[in-house]
Formats: sequence, structure tokens, C-alpha cells
Amino acid sequence: MPSRKEYKRNPLDLKPNKAIGVKLPLGGDPIFQLSYTTEDQALSNLKNLLLTRKGERPFQPLFGSDIFSLLFEQISANINVELEDSIRGDIEFWLPYIIVDDVNVDTEEDNNKVSITLRVRVTENGANTQITILVTEQGNVSIV
Repeated sequence: MPSRKEYKRNPLDLKPNKAIGVKLPLGGDPIFQLSYTTEDQALSNLKNLLLTRKGERPFQPLFGSDIFSLLFEQISANINVELEDSIRGDIEFWLPYIIVDDVNVDTEEDNNKVSITLRVRVTENGANTQITILVTEQGNVSIV
């Protein structure tokens, strides 16, 4: 992938009453829950990246992940490696401030299900966070 220019800003989470962004998934009460720390917003950005199909975002056709293209592929041993490499590359390109410790892809050929588990950190000292993505035979993709 081509390199992209990286901008650095002062973190806004030094002001506890100033929201940085909106948490994902949307819903609940209130519908738009705000994130007040850089780490919370970085994880929401990661969820946004993983749930966006490549080509879906106007004027940025490379933004997103290849998880949805998995829906139309045969489940094989190669798909695990390809998907892991793709996810790592997309995160490294679009969200270089997120450290990916582990990507684990589990497939259930009999049930047509794929489970992707990511262990990530936002800072060197940050706590490990685990995100699980489920892809079912009905074409549903969800993050737990």
C-alpha cells in the first residue's frame, strides 16, 4: 500500500469534560454516546474501519477492510492467513497508532461461520483489549 501523511495533534483527553468523538456501536440511551479518552476513541475508530467495506466510503475507496469479501469465498486454510494479513495491513495503514498484538481467525466450515479475534493496544503501556468479529452464513457481521 502507498504511504500516507500522518498528522499528530495534542491529545484532547487532558480536558475531562471535553468529548473527543462518538463511540460505536450507536444505540442505547442516549443514542450517541461520547468518548472522552483517546483510547476509547481509537477503539471506536478501529471498529469503524473493520465494519466498513472497501469502496464504501466516498472519496476514500481504500478505507475499510476485506472482512465482507469473506462472505463470497470458500472457507479454506489459505483464507485464514490472507484475512489476517489483510486486517493487519489495513490497521497499520489507516490506524498506525493502534498496536496489534494478535489476530486469530477461527473457521467452522460445517456451520459457515468465521470468528476473528483481535488483541490490540492503543499505547505501549495501554491495557490489552480484545475485539471479536463474527461472520455468519446469513451474511451478518457483528463486533462483540
